[in-house]
Amino acid sequence: MTYNSRPCPEPAAMVDLSGLGCPGTLLGARHILDALREGQVLLLLSDCAGTRDDLVAWARQTGNELIACEPRERGVTGYRLRRGRSQAMDVSARLDLRGSLEPAPIVEANQRLKGMRAGEVLELVSDCRGIQDDLAGWARVTGNEIVAMAEAEAGAREFYLRKRSPGAAAASP
Repeated sequence: MTYNSRPCPEPAAMVDLSGLGCPGTLLGARHILDALREGQVLLLLSDCAGTRDDLVAWARQTGNELIACEPRERGVTGYRLRRGRSQAMDVSARLDLRGSLEPAPIVEANQRLKGMRAGEVLELVSDCRGIQDDLAGWARVTGNEIVAMAEAEAGAREFYLRKRSPGAAAASP
């Protein structure tokens, strides 16, 4: 997974907990994550259907961050967990567009950013399936930046979009 041409952080550790049910995956993740330094990433592999929702809730409660979910082979999902949170994001506006289909999330985000000052950050929450790839293309064309992405509850993702500076050139389509 990439956003704005930057790769998802490489894991400092990996643990395969496939075959282990809940709450074993949480306990295993906690044990490994606690041994990492602030900002380091753990790649957790699990085939338990409840892992994603458990990790979202657990990460919010513990001050850690679920930054990506990646489908793997044989029903396994890779979860990237960051110890602690990335730098605090100064969000200027928020759009929660869960339930909206394409192109609504991008159209709405683009409209909201037009009314914002350069450098301000818009938090966009969406559960649209193709939103991540669509936003990456939109960012390349407009020159705006996807500064962060995080998994949210119930299949939604949070995207943090920074409005480009007036002098920043957008890519030619």
